[in-house]
Amino acid sequence: MHHHGYLWTGPKERFDQEALRRPPHPEPAPAGSRPELIQRYREVVTEFPTVDLPPIETAYWLIKPRSLVRGTWEEAKEAAVWLGERLAEHAPRFASEKDRNTTRLAQVVNAAAERLHSGSDVSYGCYLERPLYLSLAVVTCSPNHAIPELACPVA
Repeated sequence: MHHHGYLWTGPKERFDQEALRRPPHPEPAPAGSRPELIQRYREVVTEFPTVDLPPIETAYWLIKPRSLVRGTWEEAKEAAVWLGERLAEHAPRFASEKDRNTTRLAQVVNAAAERLHSGSDVSYGCYLERPLYLSLAVVTCSPNHAIPELACPVA
């Protein structure tokens, strides 16, 4: 078991493009569907695996391009340290003063280390100075507990 780190920052309105953050339905649009539904299904099938937007289900980071992996760690504690460093790096830009609280950030990192050690994924997001959003994730790999059939992106 190992862990991969992911980071995305961008406009909140882009983050809100949920259709590109969800995996496509396993069944294509039925024959006779409106042309726009068929076209939209085709777009999602093509774009979901390659778009850099954070997936709604954290485990799906594993199907994204290898170039989006920001780090890989064998130990959960090392992955949590990376998460903490990214939070500290972005904290001055957090929109909420509560999110900048160093005690709270330490608690987030400690909880992340525990979750990762148990094989779970960790995802954290917050608003930065308007209109940006920060999304951080650490995904457990080989196997992922939520979706074990997903392959390692760096193997």
